[in-house]
Amino acid sequence: MTEASKIHCPWAPADDAVYRAYHDEEWGVPEYDSRALWEKLQLDGFQAGLSWRTILYKRDSMREEFDGFDPASIARWDDERIEQALQNPGIIRSPQKIRALIGNAKAYLAFLSRLLERVNSLLPFVSDHHLSCVLFIQFNQILKTLFIKYGP
Repeated sequence: MTEASKIHCPWAPADDAVYRAYHDEEWGVPEYDSRALWEKLQLDGFQAGLSWRTILYKRDSMREEFDGFDPASIARWDDERIEQALQNPGIIRSPQKIRALIGNAKAYLAFLSRLLERVNSLLPFVSDHHLSCVLFIQFNQILKTLFIKYGP
């Protein structure tokens, strides 16, 4: 499909390459990566009161400043780190939104931890059923990987 034959929404003007790329490559495309989904949710929070265009133009700087939107890293931020971020003109410099980001990271990690505990508590009840056990073990391995990556 050529650029000329693509159908574009009116909110993605042809003269805005960043917005047009978002429209063509991201908008409406399913996302299955939990970290990427978490990033999108956080960007939506930062967008409150602003245009999505503003977020798109600041997104790369925000990824860099916010440690790649790594929840485990962000959860460890302190007041000094917040003040450092507030000096970056490339991000949305709202102390309230940055504190919400930190709180969200802590809540996300707590959720993953509780989910892992729940799965582990179910494993003994399915161990007599080989297929169910194999599926639960695979699921458990996925959750353990998330737990190890994002921490307790």
